[in-house]
Amino acid sequence: MTDVDAKWLSVLRFLGREAQALDEKDWDSWLALYDEETEYWVPAWDDSERLTADPKREISLIYYHNRGGLEDRVFRIRTGRSSSSTPAPRTQHMFTLLSVDDTAAGLQVRTSWTVTSVLEGDVTVYSGSAHYDLAPAGNSFVIKRKKTIVINDVAKTMLDVYSI
Repeated sequence: MTDVDAKWLSVLRFLGREAQALDEKDWDSWLALYDEETEYWVPAWDDSERLTADPKREISLIYYHNRGGLEDRVFRIRTGRSSSSTPAPRTQHMFTLLSVDDTAAGLQVRTSWTVTSVLEGDVTVYSGSAHYDLAPAGNSFVIKRKKTIVINDVAKTMLDVYSI
């Protein structure tokens, strides 16, 4: 196996752990994949069919400037203090690894994804792409930045971290 193949496989396994943690609602394992200073961003589409470019000045579907925001989100999900998670749907995350590129700080990774959610007989499917900045951490990685682009025009449900 070449170094490129080994890197591709280790990224694939890492992102598979993220998908599995979300599907199993294993919030501690999911949060452990994220660096303390991670940025988690889901930009919105503006009226001109352009993605918003600055989460601090334009609307976003979801934006957390560090892991503390994700931890707060998980707290609200766990305690039922969120209308989007009561009850939480069953989900199935599917992704395709499209690219893995070396940078000075780690890896830039891109995926395409689809998430199917089922709640009380209603099926919802969201699709898009995700852009990750991964930093080495032991034999694996941590997520330093994740930007998720949702291509759906209409959200039938409130979007949440487990539904995309």
